[in-house]
Amino acid sequence: MSNYFINKPTNRINSNLTTLILSESKAIEYHKSLLAYQSTPLVSLPNLAKKYNIGNIYIKDESHRFGLSAFKGLGASYAINKILEQNPNVEIFCAATDGNHGRAVAWASKIASKKAIIFVPGDTTENRINSIRSEGAEVIKFDGNYDETCVFAEEVSKKKGWQLVQDTAWENYEEIPAQIMAGYLTAFQEIEDNLHSLPAPKIDIVFLQAGVGSWAAAAVWYYLNRYGNNRPKIVLVEPYEADGILASFKANKRINPDCTFKTIMAGLNCGIPSLNAWDIIKNGADISIKVKDEFAELAIRELYYANGADERIIAGESGVGGLAGFIDIMTTDDSRVLIEKLEIKSTTSVLIYNTEGATDIDSFNKIISEGL
Repeated sequence: MSNYFINKPTNRINSNLTTLILSESKAIEYHKSLLAYQSTPLVSLPNLAKKYNIGNIYIKDESHRFGLSAFKGLGASYAINKILEQNPNVEIFCAATDGNHGRAVAWASKIASKKAIIFVPGDTTENRINSIRSEGAEVIKFDGNYDETCVFAEEVSKKKGWQLVQDTAWENYEEIPAQIMAGYLTAFQEIEDNLHSLPAPKIDIVFLQAGVGSWAAAAVWYYLNRYGNNRPKIVLVEPYEADGILASFKANKRINPDCTFKTIMAGLNCGIPSLNAWDIIKNGADISIKVKDEFAELAIRELYYANGADERIIAGESGVGGLAGFIDIMTTDDSRVLIEKLEIKSTTSVLIYNTEGATDIDSFNKIISEGL
């Protein structure tokens, strides 16, 4: 089976609830009102670009977001704010998570003076659990994978009267995940004065890591809405053993992938794509690719052991998903056909989002030590 899928996107934005919420989003205004808000850095890595024989590599470094070491606070805070606008009497927020989303929900609940209860899959590391607890949340382990934990969190929330804040959508649970996606738009809008210029972007290709697809779909929607047919090419990247989006592309419908769900990329270790995300992704992404963990490890080391005068970037296993996909395409024989499809050449400019820092410090230290 191929590790990639070449899509034929329509470049159309279909009208639905998610699109309506994204269109009406004022998330960046809300985020700028927070004391913790600061635009995250956009870093140019000319020496890394030279190493791979392209023009430019830019990293939007979300590891600095709100002191949470990940982008997820954008979505959780905006969604919780919108929920409390409609119902200020909510007292307990609940979520299922592989780590970063749960910490973000806990943090956003704390700044709203509310309680958070977070369910995590059984194989979640203690470092990730402790990070969630550090934001004041109660953490409960569930003996199941990510998808099963989501189902359990929904069941418990209904019984207890808690407010579920999940970043994946399913039938009859779509509005809150759409609000979370709307919150993510801030990261893309922050670079409208440079790379995301009009009438055309200053980048040729965007690499986006994908778990359930909410982050990736928010990005795809942003580029389609801003540029239409002039958008940059978009590559979606998943772990080799958690490839719900790639499997869904091949099946031409949302499916749960047949894989082991064993990957170091914990934040991307998901099954069936989010209902809200799928329609947007299939209409606006060019390539879907799955990569082995070794490429994530290599990408972490590429950023940590900076090339020449390039700035060092601290990136976690999920945070480097996009860069891992780029390295796979540029170095693996089975994937090199995509170089021609993406028209990668010596002048190509690539944008990659580092969506998390070293959120599991033990794993991070092990990976970088292997590069010595």
